[in-house]
Amino acid sequence: MARPACPHPRLERNSLDRGGALRSDFLGMTSPSESPAAALTVDVVAALADRYGVPAEAIRSVPGGVANHAYALGNHLFLRIPRTPAFERDLRKEVAVIPIARAAGVRTPAIVDFDDTQTLLATPYLVCEQVHGTPLDAIPHQADDALWFELGRELATLHRVPPTPIPGVEADGGEDPRPEVDRLARDGYIDPGTASWLLTWFDRLARRFDPDQPHVLLHGDIAAQNLLVNPRTTALAAVIDWGDAAWGPPGMEFAKLPLDQVAATLRGYGNREYGVLEAAALWYHLSWGLSGLARPPRAGERHWTAPPASRLLGMLRFFAGSPPAPWSTLT
Repeated sequence: MARPACPHPRLERNSLDRGGALRSDFLGMTSPSESPAAALTVDVVAALADRYGVPAEAIRSVPGGVANHAYALGNHLFLRIPRTPAFERDLRKEVAVIPIARAAGVRTPAIVDFDDTQTLLATPYLVCEQVHGTPLDAIPHQADDALWFELGRELATLHRVPPTPIPGVEADGGEDPRPEVDRLARDGYIDPGTASWLLTWFDRLARRFDPDQPHVLLHGDIAAQNLLVNPRTTALAAVIDWGDAAWGPPGMEFAKLPLDQVAATLRGYGNREYGVLEAAALWYHLSWGLSGLARPPRAGERHWTAPPASRLLGMLRFFAGSPPAPWSTLT
């Protein structure tokens, strides 16, 4: 099989660090809508092993995300292949964003190779350094507060990246949620009195932060499955998966973490105006929670916000716990 020249030095061969024998025909599974390249034939496995200097038996399928199939290439490299052509754009965006995030000091795996020649696979693919950590959502015990403090520092570092055009990274300012409140009331999902109360709440929050504030570089999907941690101490090892990166308001960055984790993360964010990011984060939690209220359930999805009422119930749980100021002043 012809293979493109790899501009990166071949890494030392390593033995498999844990189980994962090669299947007889394929590594990975595809659905009818997925790219055929998502399944690795024995020939492709052999070509990958040759190109990246790892034994074929050390290439193993690992759990991936919504957008990509994932494979460990030995002990030091990690391969990601888009599940469908629709996700190729996100992968290209990651190739543009990751070097910028790393240059700023954000802990994220370095890119080793990006191949869009379709010589080895019929789809672009990305090879990164392998970070030895566990996704936070796979940890059975509660994360230490130090994790959220570290995450706050990482996000503050990212948000200080100077505004500059990045291929594929677009602006996302969010939408004014108040018309959605009117629609929910009109369609019978909430009563008129609740709609009036929600509109008043949004008006109060809008006075605490500027919805049109300057945009920063957002990771865009800060959630437990994208945080690699030490499985014993839960110390932060890396932030991964940059396919949702965007230029947007800082508060939007905190919309995919439960509010108790947002509160802990903001303690590490550094110097900022009192209560502003808290109000902004709450604005997006409330806004996105309401926008999902009328959607059907999505059973079996990994993210905690998949159930339609999850954000709103998360807010109820958070405020029922009597959080300290400035949160207590935002209701």
